[in-house]
Amino acid sequence: MTPPQSLPSLKRVAVCGGTHGNEMSGVYLAKYWLRDPSELQRGTFHTTPFLSNPRAIEQCVRYIERDLNRMFTAEVLNSKKSDADPYEVQRAQEINQVFGPKGSPQAYDFMFDLHNTTANMGSCLIANSEQSLLTMHMCNYIQKHYTASPCPIFLYQLPEQEPYSISSVAKAGLAIELGPQPQGVARADLLTQMRSIMSCALDFIELFNKGTMFPAFESETYKYVGSVDYPRYPDGEISAVVHPSLQDKDFQPLKPGDPIFQTLSGEDIFYEGDDSTYVIFINEAAYYEKKIAFSKMKKCTFSQPALQRKF
Repeated sequence: MTPPQSLPSLKRVAVCGGTHGNEMSGVYLAKYWLRDPSELQRGTFHTTPFLSNPRAIEQCVRYIERDLNRMFTAEVLNSKKSDADPYEVQRAQEINQVFGPKGSPQAYDFMFDLHNTTANMGSCLIANSEQSLLTMHMCNYIQKHYTASPCPIFLYQLPEQEPYSISSVAKAGLAIELGPQPQGVARADLLTQMRSIMSCALDFIELFNKGTMFPAFESETYKYVGSVDYPRYPDGEISAVVHPSLQDKDFQPLKPGDPIFQTLSGEDIFYEGDDSTYVIFINEAAYYEKKIAFSKMKKCTFSQPALQRKF
């Protein structure tokens, strides 16, 4: 029998809301936990809630100048500080100093990042890659113990790509993405779901710290492979919208020949890929500016070894 992989216990955990200032489940929960963090605490570690992008939260916008959740690269974090830098660059450097520095032994052990999407993604767990053993075991635990809805796992990082999200400041991290929810709106049902998933994740850390051995397992995940833009006129304006038969079909297969767009004159545009794929972030409101109508994924199965705290 192969012995379990061992990792150090976790002592410092962070939970952030408002990385995008108009995604209200995380904003409201982080504000609540700043008033009363008791439900985040467990016996073996301390959890610190914080608001990621206070200025964007005040204005109820995604960001002020730059998308904060793309700012946590070595180039940005290690650049010389300047008052002329965009607000989100300055804020990323502040967060890195408090909860990092990224990649250092002093960094927080784990960070949760709470998000909402306008896409029909349900309760989605987002990790950088399958190589984060602790995060993958946490996702497996959530899938088994949070039974109110499925919790698919999405891996956003391309091979050889540097993790750029806020949770990458810590030694390990997880983003929780719930939808559909309109920007600037809070929904009680999604607030409840997010709170319950967070509780389940924190319970996992407590069990891990107490020495629980988590057995090996196979993990079904969805791995990012690329994105598809909207059809456009020569002047760059969008010429077609997401097809009704594709709308709200996140995590479902898309086959060659399936309709994906519909022009305003009513003509269908079909998927011309050679193989079936899976889709996510379909018609996400925040991605119009990024020229993304939906993202493509491949479904993968990864074997994960058993895990136990290092004694």
